[in-house]
Amino acid sequence: MKIQIKKLHPDAKIPGFAQAGDVGMDMFSVEEIKIKPGQRAEIHTGVALVLPEGYAGLIWDKTGPAIGHGMKILGGVFDNNYTGEYILCLVNLGQEDYTIEKGQKVAQLLIQKVENPEVEEINELPKTNRGNGRRGSTGKF
Repeated sequence: MKIQIKKLHPDAKIPGFAQAGDVGMDMFSVEEIKIKPGQRAEIHTGVALVLPEGYAGLIWDKTGPAIGHGMKILGGVFDNNYTGEYILCLVNLGQEDYTIEKGQKVAQLLIQKVENPEVEEINELPKTNRGNGRRGSTGKF
C-alpha cells in the first residue's frame, strides 16, 4: 500500500516509522506551543494525506508524553476522503505546563482497514451470553 503525503508547511516533517516493526507513524508539530493543565490545544502537523478507499487514519497518543505528562489525544479519526491538514487535538491532563517544541513527535498515525456496513433497524436484538450486562457484570473491575 502507498499513501500520498503533501507538505503544507516548509518545516513539516513527513510522518514515518521510527523503527522496523512499528505500527504507528510518528506525527510531528510544526510549531512550539505551551499547554497548561486542563487546556486543549490544536497541534498543526503541516501535512495532508490521501488514504486508499476502505482505510482510515487513526491518531493515537505517544506513550512517553501520555504516561510522563498526562498528554492525551482527543478525537483522531481521519476519513480516507479528507485531504486537508492533519490538525491534532491534545489535552493536558497533567499537573504542570507542557511545551511542545517545533519538530517534536506529538502522536502516532495508524492506517486501519475499515468496513462500511449496511445498517438495518430491528425491533429486538438477538440474545447473547452477556446481554445488556454492564461494567462489572463479569466480575470486579
